[in-house]
Amino acid sequence: MIRPEDRQYFTAETFAFLTALAENNRREWFEAHRQDYEEFVRMPALQLISDMGGELPAISRHFTAQPRKAGGSLMRVHRDTRFSREKTPYKTNIGIQFRHERGKDIHAPGFYLHIAPDECFLGIGLWHPDAQALGRIREALAERSTVWLAARDDKAFRRHFTLDGDSLINPPRGFAKDHPLIEDLRRKDFIGLAPLTSTQATGAALLPLMVERFRQAAPYMRFLCRALDLPF
Repeated sequence: MIRPEDRQYFTAETFAFLTALAENNRREWFEAHRQDYEEFVRMPALQLISDMGGELPAISRHFTAQPRKAGGSLMRVHRDTRFSREKTPYKTNIGIQFRHERGKDIHAPGFYLHIAPDECFLGIGLWHPDAQALGRIREALAERSTVWLAARDDKAFRRHFTLDGDSLINPPRGFAKDHPLIEDLRRKDFIGLAPLTSTQATGAALLPLMVERFRQAAPYMRFLCRALDLPF
């Protein structure tokens, strides 16, 4: 029996399928190669999600791993083309998010894995929060600046994660442009990204590496959750 910590999920075949999909992003091609999608993308992703379900409680009991084909932690392969000029029907990456139990979409606090031929990384935090959530985070940041700085600058966290996302050009309403934390207050996303090599993404140590990185991000995630009155 293969233990989760020794299991290889994604392989060279995974990257080969995603590369071929990018070159043949059509429904006819996808249907003709659906078995490859199942074997090299969806099934290993669902196995990873299932295995992560046994690991998440050690980081936080309030984040979920849902190994479902639809509506769970594995993000759908179909692109939403309704409001996009890009009309290709399929995503050419694997996206897996372990969301907070109270979150209903990608805009909730979460842990994230991105697998693509050109880039693999782990992500944490809150992407594109709504105006109310963003306001609460900014208020918490200003009112509890010492706690924020300790989380943001935690050595284990910053050794691997880089803060990323969009920012306002001007200071948000209610904050002076010379506020000592103005760069953070201007953020519209509160996310951190940690790169993965293709060797790490296809290696048998992927799961324990994810657990280690997500644990290192716990102080940052704890701050965001508390700012939003969410348990961590």
